[in-house]
Amino acid sequence: MKIAIGSDHAGFEAKQLIINYFNQKHINYQDFGTYSDQSVDYPDFAHPVAHAVEHKACELGILICGSGQGVNITANKHVGIRSALCWNAQIAALSRQHNDANILAVPGRFLNEQEIINIVETFINTSFEGGRHANRIQKIPC
Repeated sequence: MKIAIGSDHAGFEAKQLIINYFNQKHINYQDFGTYSDQSVDYPDFAHPVAHAVEHKACELGILICGSGQGVNITANKHVGIRSALCWNAQIAALSRQHNDANILAVPGRFLNEQEIINIVETFINTSFEGGRHANRIQKIPC
């Protein structure tokens, strides 16, 4: 599995935490930036991550900004993307199990390091349940 990851300046520290976790666990990823805590615009990083997942260059994506809202809204503009804003591991599990979420949006300014890692671990290790949930997913596109 290859995971696309990106953040704005407000999510940079959390992105580096997640990348360190990926390196320790030998998880394949592609870093779409940003590469510092200098002020940037979140769509410049959310669109490339969403594009990579949308076009199957990466199986899953992780986006981080201050609240998680901006990157989440941006990613969900892409066809076939189901980005979920998750603030705890239970929400992350349900977003994968019931919604087949393929991008995790993280509110970097509102979670501690352990919470972030727990959410990421849960998101990448939880599978879609299918069944009645698949019928609902098929009704999402307009």
